[in-house]
Amino acid sequence: MTRNADPAAGASPRPAQRFLPNLFRTTAFKLTAVYLVVFALFAGVLLGYVAWNAKRLLDDQIRSTIDAEIQGLAEQQRLGGIRRLVNVIERRSGAPGASLYLVTSPIGERIAGNVEALPPGTLDRPGEAEIEYARSSDLVDRPSRAIVRIFMLPNGFRLLVGRDVEERERLGIVIRRAAGWSLLVVFVLGCLASWFVARRVLKRIDDMTGTAQSIMAGDLKGRLAISGTGDELDRLALNLNAMLERIGELMAGMQQVSDNIAHDLKTPLTRLRNRAEEALRTASSPDELRAALDGSIDEADNLIRVFNALLMIARLETGRIQDSMDQVDLSEIVSGMAELYEPLAEEAGLSLVTQVEPGLRVAGNRELIGQALANLIDNALKYGEPAKGGRAVVTVSAQRGEGDVLLSVADHGAGIPEEDRARVLDRFVRLDASRSKPGFGLGLSLAAGVVRLHGGQLRLEDNAPGLRVVIALPAALPKAADPAANEPKPVDMMASTARPGSTGAPNPVGVPSL
Repeated sequence: MTRNADPAAGASPRPAQRFLPNLFRTTAFKLTAVYLVVFALFAGVLLGYVAWNAKRLLDDQIRSTIDAEIQGLAEQQRLGGIRRLVNVIERRSGAPGASLYLVTSPIGERIAGNVEALPPGTLDRPGEAEIEYARSSDLVDRPSRAIVRIFMLPNGFRLLVGRDVEERERLGIVIRRAAGWSLLVVFVLGCLASWFVARRVLKRIDDMTGTAQSIMAGDLKGRLAISGTGDELDRLALNLNAMLERIGELMAGMQQVSDNIAHDLKTPLTRLRNRAEEALRTASSPDELRAALDGSIDEADNLIRVFNALLMIARLETGRIQDSMDQVDLSEIVSGMAELYEPLAEEAGLSLVTQVEPGLRVAGNRELIGQALANLIDNALKYGEPAKGGRAVVTVSAQRGEGDVLLSVADHGAGIPEEDRARVLDRFVRLDASRSKPGFGLGLSLAAGVVRLHGGQLRLEDNAPGLRVVIALPAALPKAADPAANEPKPVDMMASTARPGSTGAPNPVGVPSL
């Protein structure tokens, strides 16, 4: 006969068993417990102070009563001597109350009063004292406490006048009992509050942990829950959700870039291979081999420029070149770039017009801003050819805005449909109408990366007809004059010079544009 296994053996801990240890380890529970202890200490000190003041007040009242009794008895003794004093004490001793009286002979024998027993030697020490005593009317043998004053009378008689402190003792008991119950209630309520707060915080932390685990498992669409209270956990969740959104965008962009690279670079690589294979198969003279090598090198240069552009966009997105920023003269950059592209505009049959306000300064990287502007002008020259009878003009303008500097490049070509304007800022995106033109779809993406790095905005607007690209960059704060700043600087655009024998116009920035 086999013994049944215990179903609880080896089972995972129940939620309550896991919850309690986690509860005690939470910061919220520990902080609430610390606040509880501190509050209990303050409450104990406060109750102790109240009890001490109440005792002191009652003692002062007792002493005032004793002083009044003594004055009255002293008057009686002055008027009638010891015999009258004894009669008054006999009469007062029989009345109910907390007052104590005792008159003794010179040898210590009790003559009158309501005090039966005193500690030995009490009557030998004149003055005030707090003693234990026993009344003559007490039915049980239990000592009481009293504050008394002892006086030496003429002929060796002794007088004791005092008052019982039972009321003070009862008040002390009431205060101690109230303090005990209060601290107990505070402790219980504090524990419940600690449990409630820690449980609520722990539940939200567990929810965040569960979401984080699902994200680590591959669910990049998971987001942390927002309670709507606006507390620190909500602020943390909002920031983490924003970070997750950004990570999701980067992951999606990485996947898209990988797909685009595999798709768009396959054609030039295939063309490069076919050109080399054809040269090996058909070339019969050194000149034909040289021409084939020139074409292969052109294709390789295009591929190198594509990868350089991708690396530059990656650097812009990570913000790794912000240390090289300084105040630059945007007016000078725009004028120099327009002058550089005037011959290319004439070859394309277009007129390049510049409208530049002088003294426009922004905080940024001179080469990157020039590179972004070069891509925009190059795009405008490629795709800005107007329809029949249209204006063959490309306008480059720079003007001061409200707290920023507005840089724009406008043409009168076919433009970009509004529904595609956000999409063309991604990498390797080329619209169907532009696939007949040279390029790889990286120019606008690089320009957008440069603008984001400088804290600006890039907008694509309708130029009616054509496209107008507007860049808004924060204006630089004025600084002290620097003599070197006024010297003209060459526009170094990391140019790749065109080799002899290569076809097509040179790209001054070495980056394929849209």
